[in-house]
Amino acid sequence: MKRNKLSLTIIYILLGLWALTTIYPLFWVLENSFKAKDKILNQSFVLPFGDLFTLANYKRAFERLDIFHAYVNSIFISTCVTIGVMALAGLAAFALVRFNFKLRNFLYTMVIAAMMFPVFSTIIPVYTMETRWHITNTSSWGLNMLSVILPQIAGNVSFAIIVLMGYVQSLPLELEEAAHIEGCSIPQIFVKIVVPLGKPSFVTVAIFSFLWSYNDLFTQMFFLRRPEMQAITRLLNELTSKEGTNYGLMAAAVTLVVIPVIVVYIFLQKYIIKGMTAGAVKG
Repeated sequence: MKRNKLSLTIIYILLGLWALTTIYPLFWVLENSFKAKDKILNQSFVLPFGDLFTLANYKRAFERLDIFHAYVNSIFISTCVTIGVMALAGLAAFALVRFNFKLRNFLYTMVIAAMMFPVFSTIIPVYTMETRWHITNTSSWGLNMLSVILPQIAGNVSFAIIVLMGYVQSLPLELEEAAHIEGCSIPQIFVKIVVPLGKPSFVTVAIFSFLWSYNDLFTQMFFLRRPEMQAITRLLNELTSKEGTNYGLMAAAVTLVVIPVIVVYIFLQKYIIKGMTAGAVKG
């Protein structure tokens, strides 16, 4: 017992130290966002109380940057990507697990192979294809959003299929057979049985898809070139190139970008672990 307690104590200490190395940079950015830019270099590790505290960086961020529209663009893109990935991956995982057809093994191999290609290896042909469709760099807000949503869905769907396949395999086949006997069609079985029982894995897929889309700068740099179409991460990149020495403004902008990610993780973190564990179980 003493040896187990000692081992747990060492583990908790190590995890605590690791957590500090992860949390402290975020805290450092947050507290420096409330300081004037000429105070950060000399007093970057001093808490912003008294004369050090200022909201000027946030006021300047909202005055000089179109943060509201950038947020709208980011949330819209990430939400559409999440819904698209969940729908396509859920149906594909259900079909690959529950149905036997000639191309099943080939399609599964293609899903695995798609995960091996990084996004920058396919960006040129994707950009060329979408340019021929006339949906890139146009004056239409909807078409510009679509030009980012499509490649992001394609980049996330393979991972989502693998996660959801593991969960569908763990579901008792008897439940679906009983529903079929009761007169449920295949779509009804998927909607009324697979989706409700697979909620943890679907939520996990949704979280990862949303966060990946929200943080994806590479795709946005290719398809969102108009200032009024920029998403929040592209806006931060533009700020870095223009205001590289204004650390206060940059810290405020980074804080505004990171807040939605932290909120999503805090409220949905339990589903990440639960969904990944469920997706790893095979029946």
